[in-house]
Amino acid sequence: MLPELRFEKMKIRAACLGKPSSVPDLLGEVILQNHLEFCLEEDDEIYEGYGRRSNVYPYRQYNGYKRQLSEKEIQTAILENDYLKAVFLPEYGGRLWQLWDKKAGRNLLYTNDVLRFSNLAVRNAWFSGGVEWNIGIIGHSPLTTEPLYTAETEMENGIPVLRMYEYERIRAVSYQMDFWLEADSPCLNCRMRIVNESNEVIPMYWWSNIAVEEYEGGRIIVPAEEAFTYADGTVTKVSLPVVNGVDITEYKKIGKSTDYFFDIPEKSPKYIANIDRTGYGLLHVSTARLKSRKLFSWGNNDASDHWQEFLTDQAGRYIEIQAGLGKTQYGCLPMAPHTAWEWMERYGAVRIPQEILAQNHPERAAGFTERLCLGQIRENMEQRLAETKPMARREAGPVFAGSGYGALKPQGKLTEHLKFEVKEEALKNWKRFFETSVLHCPEPNESPDEFLIDERNAVFLKESLKTVNAENWYAHYHMGLGYYMGGKYKKAQKELKKSLLHEENPWAFHALSCTCLMRNKTGRAAEYIIKGMEMRRTDSSYLKEGFKILSLCGADQALCRFYETMDKEGQEISKIRFYYICSLHRLGKDKEAYELLERDGGLVMEDIREGEDSVAQLWSELYESLHGERGKVPHKYNFKAY
Repeated sequence: MLPELRFEKMKIRAACLGKPSSVPDLLGEVILQNHLEFCLEEDDEIYEGYGRRSNVYPYRQYNGYKRQLSEKEIQTAILENDYLKAVFLPEYGGRLWQLWDKKAGRNLLYTNDVLRFSNLAVRNAWFSGGVEWNIGIIGHSPLTTEPLYTAETEMENGIPVLRMYEYERIRAVSYQMDFWLEADSPCLNCRMRIVNESNEVIPMYWWSNIAVEEYEGGRIIVPAEEAFTYADGTVTKVSLPVVNGVDITEYKKIGKSTDYFFDIPEKSPKYIANIDRTGYGLLHVSTARLKSRKLFSWGNNDASDHWQEFLTDQAGRYIEIQAGLGKTQYGCLPMAPHTAWEWMERYGAVRIPQEILAQNHPERAAGFTERLCLGQIRENMEQRLAETKPMARREAGPVFAGSGYGALKPQGKLTEHLKFEVKEEALKNWKRFFETSVLHCPEPNESPDEFLIDERNAVFLKESLKTVNAENWYAHYHMGLGYYMGGKYKKAQKELKKSLLHEENPWAFHALSCTCLMRNKTGRAAEYIIKGMEMRRTDSSYLKEGFKILSLCGADQALCRFYETMDKEGQEISKIRFYYICSLHRLGKDKEAYELLERDGGLVMEDIREGEDSVAQLWSELYESLHGERGKVPHKYNFKAY
């Protein structure tokens, strides 16, 4: 068959993602890569910490999801030829969800049997499976659960091309992904493009995260003799394949959850393969700009098993092989002004001959690399990247719309072929503000519609506060957020108090509370957030943020008093119940705390954070307090896979 592109609906059991939080993300989630020490050589140059972010403002957290599943119909985009069938999810960050080798009748990716969200991304909600495209900042992309612009175009020879693109708000860049299948090729082609049209050097990050089946007897093949990894909070460089007595290329032997970033020589082809014990599996290969490869394993222990169970229903275990712009995920790369970065990735089936498979890691990698070099894959892909540049700069016919954020900024020549449109009423209001200086003024009990003020436009709002927006509580609130994001906490506090003088509102109370936390004024922070919580008693996202702040402030008595006045539905929100149990424990009410933790079979916290050990630690302390001895953490509470 000739390659084709079509759009279909797919049914899947899915959890409800819920609405984004009503408040901006000012405090952020814990990002493991932001809290590491480095012990490296002078020429390793991994840009550790460059581009680090403490939060994801102007994005909001997705923290209202549940674990219950129901059948849902979602949109897919499908590319198919005689060799492959590739299924994408345009409504979920454009994720490549399935990649079927039609000749073998096998899916080359790990595809989850459900969409079940957990707290692993920079905006909290994340789901496992497929290939996730991560851009902008360290961690899973802010757009991983968002719809992308989806369009269709074609090559000069009529081959259909699927295009997905969006505007990433933190780095203020547009990115574009073009996918196609050749008529006579068993590989999926992915042509990627990131554009910095600003006048500034910006930190940039990209990782393609590929979930693949964790085969019994499986292994990875990668052309590297060293890797960057971390243990006990410190990043070091290790020799391969044996690390601490374990051949990590045989990933089932890895004990704890670990990342290995492979240091691939500059002149080597850039690839990684996941193969089963027969030598069959997925090969990922790219042009030179995508220089690094990574293995992520959940490990093989009780907590690792729990995480694998927690993320799926019956789909089984997976690992991730990944590909990135930088050597590691511990920092971003500097991207020059007025620059476009482009590269190609290919995904397809591979069969490794037994004579290569039987060798040790260095010989196996060398043998397979030689085969790739003989096939001139690297040179062919670089040539194809250059040949398809005109196609990548052409307009494409729209199919589905993404967000309107990209339409609020002037577009230059590098992205003029990407069409953004403002459909959201809230963005139309903000567009009028940027055109007229007059900011709309909603009722103070309405959730803020958008967060668009940052260091790039704060001066514009500041000037308008002298005239047309002087009495606008909403304008002063956003000016406070702008100062907060610039680290000017005293100025932020002044503007937020002005907002409250014009209209008492829970949003300024929340931002004031965060401002006080940044200045280590925990008593005032607790007072402000309690006032906001009283005004938002039925807003679960606001209450979750409020309980988090009260816990950070050590305001256990105030936290308990508020919890005990809540309705039963609010008290049953797992994260809120967890904070209450912690406060009971700190107040010495261990029997009551333990009983509440164990009630109804034990607390299941839907949004427990990856790497978080809080529930297990809480159980251990309560158990020892009540029984006079340490107990083994039950499987249901054990998430410490590291």
